[in-house]
Amino acid sequence: MKKITLTAIVLVLLTSCGNQKNEQIIESVVETIVTNNEEETDALTSATRTNNRPIFNGTLVIPPQRHITVTLFMDGIVKNTSLISGMFVKKGSVLATFEKPEYITLQQSYIESHAQEEFLEAEYLRQKSLFGNEAASQKTLQQSKADYLAVKSQKEAIGMQLRLLGFDPKRTLSEGIVPYLEVRSPIDGYVANVQVNIGKHIAAGEPICDVIDKSTLLLKLTIYEKDIGKLKIGDKMEFQVNGLGQQTFNATVVSLGQTVDNVSRSLEVFARVTSNNAQFRPGMYVSAQVMD
Repeated sequence: MKKITLTAIVLVLLTSCGNQKNEQIIESVVETIVTNNEEETDALTSATRTNNRPIFNGTLVIPPQRHITVTLFMDGIVKNTSLISGMFVKKGSVLATFEKPEYITLQQSYIESHAQEEFLEAEYLRQKSLFGNEAASQKTLQQSKADYLAVKSQKEAIGMQLRLLGFDPKRTLSEGIVPYLEVRSPIDGYVANVQVNIGKHIAAGEPICDVIDKSTLLLKLTIYEKDIGKLKIGDKMEFQVNGLGQQTFNATVVSLGQTVDNVSRSLEVFARVTSNNAQFRPGMYVSAQVMD
């Protein structure tokens, strides 16, 4: 409005002078003002269209399948560890080693059960052969079979316990007893929430650390029930991350919450990040919009 008023005043002054040069100036001023007004109108229309898209706020999160808490199945004392929160570890790398006499006893029992199984299996097969030739009683055969199956079952149970702890039963048989337990990373990822130090006793089920894989991040967004109709699975979104300036990233909606909070009247939406960034951290605040 101010530009139009100023233009009118300029036109009156220049027209009163009434020469050709002034007329050319008038035409130039009018053309400039018309162009500026058109640009301002386009910008206003674009801003209005953008503002009509609802903004959904939330955080970056790790899928539960890629956030692993490492624990022990049997308690032990930390013998050694080099863990530091934030460090990257490869799948299978040693996170910490533990000591406990029961580790040794369990491996010893497995080796003994393996030896007894071999002996009793041979005895059972011998009695079976004798029974077939009517040189042994059925009772003796049945007792031999029972002894063999009992030891075989015992060996399998001890082997399963060793595997749960992280020992390799085959390695135990070939290389002998190892006096300590090595806890290894189950996936490639970053270490977080380190709970161990050398000499600390860790109980069964107590966390050692977390290992998180940031390669498949999600947006955990909050939307209100009035906006439910504006979002559906498969929608493409663009979002900004707090601390990373005006840079935008992309995501795709993969899950819509099915329950509405009684107090806030909101529900959760999850979107898979399709343009990852090394600066992303779980817990970072984000704001997202559905793309046109």
